[in-house]
Amino acid sequence: MEKLLSRIEKIKTEIAQIGEMRPGSLSEQYNVCGNPTCRCKDKKNPQKHGPYHQLSYTWKRKSTSEFVRKEDVPVVKEQLANYRHFMELRDEWIDCCIQLAKLRKKM
Repeated sequence: MEKLLSRIEKIKTEIAQIGEMRPGSLSEQYNVCGNPTCRCKDKKNPQKHGPYHQLSYTWKRKSTSEFVRKEDVPVVKEQLANYRHFMELRDEWIDCCIQLAKLRKKM
């Protein structure tokens, strides 16, 4: 029981140290424009425009997709990693609490 309580306290400390976060996934998008003489329409060697970085996420049951500027990509990647880490810690915290409740029930 002490081991679980100790782990819960460590999880709380780790969560408090997490920086900015956001849910979602980041992808690279390429597209073709409407200009018939553009390089993206070349018959022999088409070269699509891009990459454009796109963040997609669902929050409060609303799906959102937005473009991310190239210079903001590293920050967004860090926010996404922080969110994943937070969710892992949250799940571990809940697991520990469930185990703790079962141990207390046996007492």
